[in-house]
Amino acid sequence: MLKKTLKKKVKRKFSNGIIYIRSTFNNTIVTLTNPKGNTVAWSSSGSCGFKGARKGTPFAAKIVIDSILKRCSDFGIKQIKILVNGSGSGRESAIRSLQKINFQIILIRDITSIPHNGCRPPKKRRI
Repeated sequence: MLKKTLKKKVKRKFSNGIIYIRSTFNNTIVTLTNPKGNTVAWSSSGSCGFKGARKGTPFAAKIVIDSILKRCSDFGIKQIKILVNGSGSGRESAIRSLQKINFQIILIRDITSIPHNGCRPPKKRRI
């Protein structure tokens, strides 16, 4: 009989990480990455149990941040950088709940893209 050896998943420990907050009008998605930018953990208001219009609320964003912070402590993270994207209602409450924690915040940056004149608008409607 052949014995199968199962490889254990090695949990990496690192001291600092990057938290990306993508806040839209319908949802809030938070991604935790290592300093190189590889995704380590993620959470969204839909995965936390919210459905429909409640996913875009500030309370849902706070719950998402709490769930990602539990995973941060598992990886031994001490310092975080916060990159915020989007203009949803959960963005401010997410940043506020991150500031109340005991991690050292190195940087908070807004990376929302701004169109510089953007796409061409549709032609005028004729009735």
